Amino acid sequence: MTDSFAHCASHINYRHKMKTMFIFSTPCCSPSTAFFSPFRASNSKPLRSTLSLRSSISSSSITSTSHCSLAFNIVKHKEKNVVSANMTSSVSSRTFLNAQNEQDVLSGIKKEVEAGTLPASIAAGMEEVYLNYKSAVIKSGDPKANEIVLSNMTALLDRIFLDVKEPFVFEAHHKAKREPFDYYMFGQNYIRPLVDFETSYVGNMPLFIQMEEQLKQGHNIILMSNHQSEADPAIIALLLEMRLPHIAENLIYVAGDRVITDPLCKPFSIGRNLICVYSKKHMLDNPELVDMKRKANTRSLKEMAMLLRSGSQIIWIAPSGGRDRPVANSGEWAPAPFDSSSVDNMRRLVDHSGPPGHIYPLAILCHDIMPPPLKVEKEIGEKRIISYHGTGISTAPEISFSNTTAACENPEKAKDAYTKALYDSVTEQYDVLKSAIHGKKGLQASTPVVSLSQPWK
Repeated sequence: MTDSFAHCASHINYRHKMKTMFIFSTPCCSPSTAFFSPFRASNSKPLRSTLSLRSSISSSSITSTSHCSLAFNIVKHKEKNVVSANMTSSVSSRTFLNAQNEQDVLSGIKKEVEAGTLPASIAAGMEEVYLNYKSAVIKSGDPKANEIVLSNMTALLDRIFLDVKEPFVFEAHHKAKREPFDYYMFGQNYIRPLVDFETSYVGNMPLFIQMEEQLKQGHNIILMSNHQSEADPAIIALLLEMRLPHIAENLIYVAGDRVITDPLCKPFSIGRNLICVYSKKHMLDNPELVDMKRKANTRSLKEMAMLLRSGSQIIWIAPSGGRDRPVANSGEWAPAPFDSSSVDNMRRLVDHSGPPGHIYPLAILCHDIMPPPLKVEKEIGEKRIISYHGTGISTAPEISFSNTTAACENPEKAKDAYTKALYDSVTEQYDVLKSAIHGKKGLQASTPVVSLSQPWK
């Protein structure tokens, strides 16, 4: 979030009603396939299905991928059945999807570099991710690890290569792209093998259930959260999808520009509902682009305001403006401090949107799976470290601004007090998750404030 967020918060016109939805399915085990979707009538209901190859569907029913040359021009997509990627040659490259083993994958990367169709820097990142992902999945002990690696990595490399040739451009409000290639399903299935569900936990599940009821009543929900890794959206969805598909399917993420510009990250971002912003941490990286970035953030703010006006929206935001890093003096990971302006701007948007709004603190612990660089980097193309590990999320009761700030003398002190209350709650919950996962206390780490469970069991 940026300073432009504040400047235009009181000047928004509400004109449109927009809704977004995620549909979840079970993981895929078939190599190099199962992320493409056939056409289905727009009035049919979303399907919650297993991932499988639908050989009965012909390639003639698949439309071609549209990669926009102009920003902010993406159409709405709905859930479909899933068919083999090998049936859709018009919307994918063959180099990686035809790979039958690791040698084919690595030689394919080399071949495209030599042909001048793949930049060497991106190729190096692709090879690094392949090897790191393979190591992590094998360590999970899954008997089908090699099959999973080949399936998920050939799909990822294909999507990266396709985007190099025809770059995808995001709208200010991006809706998850589900056809002809199901980017959402691809992202879920890629992260799933990295999660040790036996040592993963959800804190205060009844509060998530309460959120779902509020959404059904037309209320808006804001999750003020810490931010740990590029895998955060998938982790949240994976831990909630079995019990609360409505929340998982409708969650919208406020996303920084790096996740929509980094070639290795873009395929995952395309599969999420996003409000795209330029992070304050990188606002001044290039002085010539500052004005453009602020104008873009203003457009994103207006999109968010229109969404909230329609009601029944659940939006995730990290008021720190970036991912958590280890604390300098201890080396321990902890939630990064929240920016009070970002918190206050979001609160005022909710208060002035019309429908009732609720702001909940959310803690997430998942940095072990895909830790960020130890320091904030200006350049795109960070090193990707990937691991198999337990994860956790937790929420706490919504925090009332009026109750929290009743004794504050002025608006600035009120803003700071409210931000501190949210941050302190996130930190308290994070410590419980840390005790359960890193401290290996499991469910016994529960406290009177945070009750842990494993709702997928």
